[in-house]
Formats: sequence, structure tokens, C-alpha cells
Amino acid sequence: MALLKSNRQIVKDSSAITTGVVTSGLLQPYQAKKFLRQTFDATPLMAAIRHETRAEKSGEIDKIGISGRILRGKAENTDDGYRAKPHFGVIKYQTTPVRLPWEITEETIRENIEGEGFEKAVTDLMTVQIGVDTEDLVINGDEGIDASDPDYDFLKLNTGIKKLISTGGHIIDVTGATDMEMEMFYKAVASMPNKYNNGKLRWLMSPTRSQQWELFLLNKVINNGGVVPEALYKSPAAIQTLPVPNMDDTTVILTDPKNIIEVNTYTVKIRKDATSKEAIMMDKRFYVTHFDFDVIIEELDATAIIKGLPEYDFSKSYQ
Repeated sequence: MALLKSNRQIVKDSSAITTGVVTSGLLQPYQAKKFLRQTFDATPLMAAIRHETRAEKSGEIDKIGISGRILRGKAENTDDGYRAKPHFGVIKYQTTPVRLPWEITEETIRENIEGEGFEKAVTDLMTVQIGVDTEDLVINGDEGIDASDPDYDFLKLNTGIKKLISTGGHIIDVTGATDMEMEMFYKAVASMPNKYNNGKLRWLMSPTRSQQWELFLLNKVINNGGVVPEALYKSPAAIQTLPVPNMDDTTVILTDPKNIIEVNTYTVKIRKDATSKEAIMMDKRFYVTHFDFDVIIEELDATAIIKGLPEYDFSKSYQ
């Protein structure tokens, strides 16, 4: 008698399981909200950025701002006619349709110790992966990427914040540097107007780059003596870091996470087929998730990117 496999073993061993989620038909708006919320919570960055849901696949998101120094003096029983006005603007979005298909054999479900409950286990795993993949595109997507790139089919889906900031934000290029330096962080902060340096800014960097910054500071202490304030390890230039696994190690982004907006629509479709001729003959269940998204930045002037950081050389000796 064959031994029943656990969920984790089947997800690892079965080549038929790829990416997606489980249910059938077109989700109702409240179900679509729940699905999107699950993907939003998949990573720290996705949970931190701003999310907008719209019924239309393309359109505009309104933004409103107030300029500084708008207070005026008061004279009793007098109206001088002065009125302060907010500034209005719009950000255009155009969502990109994407799909995530996967399939699983009936034999896999029968071998699973949870039987039919295996579908929910796969749902949870794949919903998280949707969030991880979406974060990857939010950061690294590039609609103009060369077709020869091995990840072309994935990265071409949308233009992410790295490309958007590199073409419209403030750029600190440290190409040629042999190591990290404190000065690059202060240059990035100084490159944007002071009004955005309001305590909401975060350094977005890969976990490896964040750890390398800590090691850089430790090596300074080892080689030169002295003491580095503990807060500096996690907050260069008094700004907290937000580790982002999908960031590469040569780039650091500075912005308020709420300045990054992911737009989705309610037209999330999750379809399942277990009754067609093909499904019956192959003894399989087929699934596909359809949704769309776009990533936009509200204020490019409130962004900075440090580019060209060197890969860490682990052959160095600091002892």
C-alpha cells in the first residue's frame, strides 16, 4: 500500500503544480478584495505600499496637495479676499492583464493525506507566490527590456519603480566605488526637496545589501576603532531600512512606500476545470487565475535611487 504524502512533499515533488489559486468562475467584488488583500500581505513591501482598486482597466487617480507658507495675517472685521487653494493633479494608469495557470493530477490529490483539503493548502501557497511575483514586477518590471533577456516574458509585463525612478527621479550613481560609503546616503537624501524628508522615507534595499551595510560599519570599527551608534546599523542618515528580497544588491531606493501605488481592478477571475473531456481523459484538474495591475509613483520628485553599488567581495580580510 502506497504511503500518503504530506502537502509539503507533494508541492515539492509534483511537477504539475506551478502557480495560481483555487476556486471557480468570476469572483464577486468582496471575494476579489479578499484575494487582492492576501497578495498585498505577501511581503513587507507589498503591505507597505499604497493600493488602489478600480473598476476600469485604465484611467486616472486624483492627487491633491497643499503648498507651504499659506498663512496670512488677520485684521479684525476685515476680509482682504485672500483664499488658499489646494493643488490638484492626476496620475494615469493602464493595467496589464496577467494569468497564472497550474494543474494537478487526481492521483496527487488521492495520495495526499488531506485529500480534497489539499486544494486549500495549494491555494494558500500560490496566493503568497502571486504576491511575491507581483512585488518583483513592482520593482524590476521593464516593458522596454531586450527580448534576449532570459526573463523577458516576465519582466516585460510592466514597468517597475527602478526604471521609473531611473528615468524621472533623483539619481546617485556610485559606479566605480569599491565599497559602500555613508556619503551616498546623505547625497540621496539631499537630492530631494526637504518637504519630503518628513519621517516617512524608507531605504528599500535587498536583505543582503542591508546586512553588508552592517558589516561595512563593523569593519570600520575593527579597523579604525571608535564606536558606531547602534541606530546607524538599521537607519542610515536616520532613515529606517525596509529589506526587500526582490531588490538587487547593487541598488538602493529612497522614498515613502506610500508614494508607490499598485492599481488593480475587481475583475479577478479564478477558473477551474475538472469536468471537460481533456480533464477526464488526463485525470487532472486545471486552474488559471486572471487579474491585472499597474504600478505608478505619485511624486517622482520624492524619490531617489543609488545605482552602481559594488558586489560585496567576500575574499577581503578585515582582521
